[in-house]
Amino acid sequence: MSADGPVIAVLATVDTKAAEAHYLADQVAVAGGTARVVDVGLGTGHGAPVDVAAEALAARTGRDLADLRAGPRGEAMATMGEAAGAQLTEWHAAGELHGAVAVGGNQGSAVAAIAMRQLPIGPPKLIVSTVASGNVRDYVRDSDITMQFSVGDLLGGPNRVTGMILRRAAAGVVAMARAVLDGPAGDEPGRPTVGVTAFGNTEPAVVAAIEHLDRAGVASVPFHASGACGSAMERLVDDGILTGVLDLTTHEVLGELEPADIYAPVRPGRLTAAGRRGVPQVVAPGGLEYFCFGALESIPERYRDRPVHVHNPYNTNVRTSAEELRDVGRLVAERLNAARGPAAVLIPLKGWSGVGSPGGVLHDPDTNRAFVEVLESDLDPRVRLELHDVTINDPAFAAAAASTLLELMPAAR
Repeated sequence: MSADGPVIAVLATVDTKAAEAHYLADQVAVAGGTARVVDVGLGTGHGAPVDVAAEALAARTGRDLADLRAGPRGEAMATMGEAAGAQLTEWHAAGELHGAVAVGGNQGSAVAAIAMRQLPIGPPKLIVSTVASGNVRDYVRDSDITMQFSVGDLLGGPNRVTGMILRRAAAGVVAMARAVLDGPAGDEPGRPTVGVTAFGNTEPAVVAAIEHLDRAGVASVPFHASGACGSAMERLVDDGILTGVLDLTTHEVLGELEPADIYAPVRPGRLTAAGRRGVPQVVAPGGLEYFCFGALESIPERYRDRPVHVHNPYNTNVRTSAEELRDVGRLVAERLNAARGPAAVLIPLKGWSGVGSPGGVLHDPDTNRAFVEVLESDLDPRVRLELHDVTINDPAFAAAAASTLLELMPAAR
C-alpha cells in the first residue's frame, strides 16, 4: 500500500469516457486511495491526462494504435485488453496495485474485463457498466469481477444518477482493497486447503466430505460445478492456492462435449490443473447422469425423447446416454492418465446424484455402466479405480472419498 492508501487502476476508453474516468479517480482519492488512469480506448486527440496512454498499451504488443484502429475492431479490443492486463499484472506483482475499477459501455466493459481477468483472484475488480443488468458471464468468466449497473448512460460526464453510482464504486473498490490488505479471512493460516466440487444434487456428499476433511485438519473451498466455478477451481490449483482436489461433481466435463449445456466450463480443461501441478486428486462422477439445459423449451430437439427432471424453471436435467458416457469416460481417462501427481476415481454404483439414485427419475445404473467400463479399460494402472455399492450421497461414500484424498496428500498425513 502506498502512503496514500491502496493504489487503484481506473480503466476507461478515455476518448469517450474522460469525464467519468477522472471523476472516478478523484473519488478514489476522496476515499483514501491513489488512482492510476489507464486509457484502454482506440481514439486519440482527447487531450485528457492519463497515467498510461492507449498508445503505450498498443506499443507493449508491438502494434501501432493507428494500425489497431484500422483493423478488425474485435481483434483491436482484445489486444488492448491483453496489454492493459499485462500492465496491471506487472504493477500487482511489484506490490504497486491493490485493485481496479472500470467504467464503460459494452466495448469498454469488454476490454476492461479482458484486462482484469489477468489479475489473480483476490484484488478487487469492479466494472461500472451499462450492460451489467444483462448476462455478464462472458465478461466475468472465472474471475472475481464485480459488475455494477450504471443505471444511466455514461455520456457527458457524471450527473445526478451516474455521479452517485460512480462515487459508491470508488468508495467500494478502495474499501475492498483495504480488506484484502488487512489479511486473509475465513480460515486459519497454514492449513492445507483443497477444492471440492458440488451440485445441489451432490450436496449431502460434499458437506459430509468437508466435515471429514476438517476433522483431519484440512480446509476446504467448495465450488459449484456451474461452469465458471469449476474453471475457477482449476485456476486456483494452477496458482498454487489449492493443494488437493476432491472432484465429487465432475458434471462440467460433459459441457466440453456438449457446449449447449448451461454449465459448460468457461475455459476448457477441467481435470487438468491438478494433473499439471502434481496435486493429489480424487474424482467421482457426480452429475454425469444428466445434461443441464435451461427451461423445458430450451432443450435441444435431439434430447427431447429422454427422461427429464425439472430442477427449477430455469434448469432442466436431461438423462445422458451410454454412448455419451463412454465419450466422457474416455476424456476423463485421458486427463487423469496425464496427471503428474496421485489420482483416484471412486464410483458410487447406485447413483451419481440425488435424482440419479434409486427412486429418482434419472436413475439408470445400467447406462452408467458404460462410463465405468471405459475407465476399467482405459485408465492407467497408476490411477486407482474403486467401485462402491452405494449412492454418491451415502455418508460412507463421502468418508471414503475424503479418506482417499487424505491418503494421497503427504502434508495431510
